[in-house]
Amino acid sequence: MTPTEIARVTDYLRRTFDNNQIAVDAPKRKGHPIEMRVGDEFVGVLHRDEDEGEVSYSLNIVILEEDLPPAP
Repeated sequence: MTPTEIARVTDYLRRTFDNNQIAVDAPKRKGHPIEMRVGDEFVGVLHRDEDEGEVSYSLNIVILEEDLPPAP
């Protein structure tokens, strides 16, 4: 993803979830995933898909068992 795409997706996510702490980080090295975080907390990975000239973005959100509240 280009820096412009990252900025546009970041803006979309912030507006959609009404949260200015959302950040999309460019990969540290080519070929590495694009990460989304809220504040300092890693939340998921963002992917860019292009099919027949149409571009879409998918967000895979990760929820770790250790981050969940205790079971009742």
